[in-house]
Amino acid sequence: MTDSEIKELLDFWAKEVEENAFIPHDPVQIPHRYSRLQDIELAGFFAAIMAWGQRKTIINSAQKLMLLMDDAPYDFVMQHEESDLLRLRSFVHRTLNGEDVISMIRFFRQWYSGAPSLEDLFFSKVVLEAPIGDQVFCALTSFQRQWQAFPHEKRTDKHLASPAKGSACKRLNMYFRWMIRPHSPVDFGIWRKVSPAVLMCPLDVHVERVAQELGLLQRNKSDWQSCCELTDRLRAFRPQDPVYYDYALFGIGVARNKEIIA
Repeated sequence: MTDSEIKELLDFWAKEVEENAFIPHDPVQIPHRYSRLQDIELAGFFAAIMAWGQRKTIINSAQKLMLLMDDAPYDFVMQHEESDLLRLRSFVHRTLNGEDVISMIRFFRQWYSGAPSLEDLFFSKVVLEAPIGDQVFCALTSFQRQWQAFPHEKRTDKHLASPAKGSACKRLNMYFRWMIRPHSPVDFGIWRKVSPAVLMCPLDVHVERVAQELGLLQRNKSDWQSCCELTDRLRAFRPQDPVYYDYALFGIGVARNKEIIA
């Protein structure tokens, strides 16, 4: 296929998939339960870091966690007593457990005590001064520096991927898509300091497979280099919003394979 044919295919599928009907079948439904910015940020973060495996299982686990946080994640983070954390110790989603969640809650409480949003946690002024293609890398490594400086359970590190270690950071890239892309029936666009032009494509199993078949991705390894390669190709089609095509690649993969894997 020529580039123009690929773009035409992706434009068609993106329009088909990025609709309100997408939400009830995807983990993004979890932050859509809320209207307050901080609740959306927190619910989105926890839903995103759980997003691997069957989507139904992810959604069920994320709903359970929200209920354990009184269905008010920001209030729980900021107002909980130590005794309130006991109910979280039995939580488990695959390898993510209650101790991991508790470490993150404590970290976010410290952050929110001095800032109104998680946007600056990732996209500080310094990060936003980096070239477009480097901003997400800088955002993720900046977050890692702050996380590592905070006392936490070291086992939790594996749930917070770093591009500096080669990870494709699929889940956090998806989280950024949710928070940053405006004018979308699915994404929120509540982080307004950041341009969607900087976003990196979440490299899940569907996206990777379809991108390889279309010739958009030559590498066969799911890592940060592959994420950059694919996003650069998508950015050539839609410079101001390359991750728009995440929906297309995911939708083609689901339709073809009849799978619901995140």
